[in-house]
Amino acid sequence: MSHFRPIKRDMNYLFPPSMNDWLPEQHLARFVVEIVEQLDLKGMERAYRETGSAPFHPALLLSILVYGYATGVFSSRKLENGHPRLGCISVCGGGRAP
Repeated sequence: MSHFRPIKRDMNYLFPPSMNDWLPEQHLARFVVEIVEQLDLKGMERAYRETGSAPFHPALLLSILVYGYATGVFSSRKLENGHPRLGCISVCGGGRAP
């Protein structure tokens, strides 16, 4: 079992019914998530210690970072606030806001 917080990109909500409904099929955020999921992040995963609360998975954080850079948002504060694309950041983050 992984010591990271789970990434739940397929989670259903009452409104909207699914995170998949937030963005069109060909959206950049979906492309970024697909590419990051194909990367070998084992080196990053090993760098995390097993102490403290469960960290966010490196794939989640990297997806948000790459999406931000691809859209010209370089500020971590703007990324944290989802500025101005909250739905896109939510999809990259699996519904979680690190």
